[in-house]
Amino acid sequence: MNLKKSLLLIFILLLIDQISKIYIKTNFVLGESVEVFSWFKVLFIENEGAAWGAKLSDIIPVSDATGKLILTVFRLFAITGIGYWLYDVIRKGASNTLIIAVSCIFSGALGNILDSLFYGVIFNDSYNQVATLFSNEPYGGFFYGKVVDMLYFPMVDTTLPEWIPYFGGDNFRFFEPVFNIADTAISTGVGILLVFNKKAFGEISEENKNEE
Repeated sequence: MNLKKSLLLIFILLLIDQISKIYIKTNFVLGESVEVFSWFKVLFIENEGAAWGAKLSDIIPVSDATGKLILTVFRLFAITGIGYWLYDVIRKGASNTLIIAVSCIFSGALGNILDSLFYGVIFNDSYNQVATLFSNEPYGGFFYGKVVDMLYFPMVDTTLPEWIPYFGGDNFRFFEPVFNIADTAISTGVGILLVFNKKAFGEISEENKNEE
């Protein structure tokens, strides 16, 4: 897989991710949901932190704004590292499996960092209203955007039987997290690396050796 094909894959995933986020942001009020199936809903939430909504300020004694800034800067360094990794594996003629996986991870990371960098300055807030793209009253600033999530799969939503120790009577929901296309791309890339590890990190193919 060459650089052009990798960039095309990244572009397609990034385009789908951003179109879906902009559509949700400009058509849904924060917290609004639409049931597609009993086990799948489109639910608009905004994530100010990292994975699963975790905030840096919950871990270290900094303000939410400072934690958000640190997280965005970290993401910039991370995307730079992933980008170099992608360039390096393509240059070395790595397996298509590895290049596809890293391309997915890179596109997902880039998709979420675009939210963090720009959404705070191009959208107004979504509280009790549908946001406007390129609003004159943006909700944040550069580096302080919130990541838009919308994919929700509550495949199991029930109350646990009372006879279960400790947890009896509690509500149980699976799958709880709300995520987006970028998260899906990252998870897919990581999943490919885990499941097809040997194929991904195998030796350089004979064709690529000859090209080198």
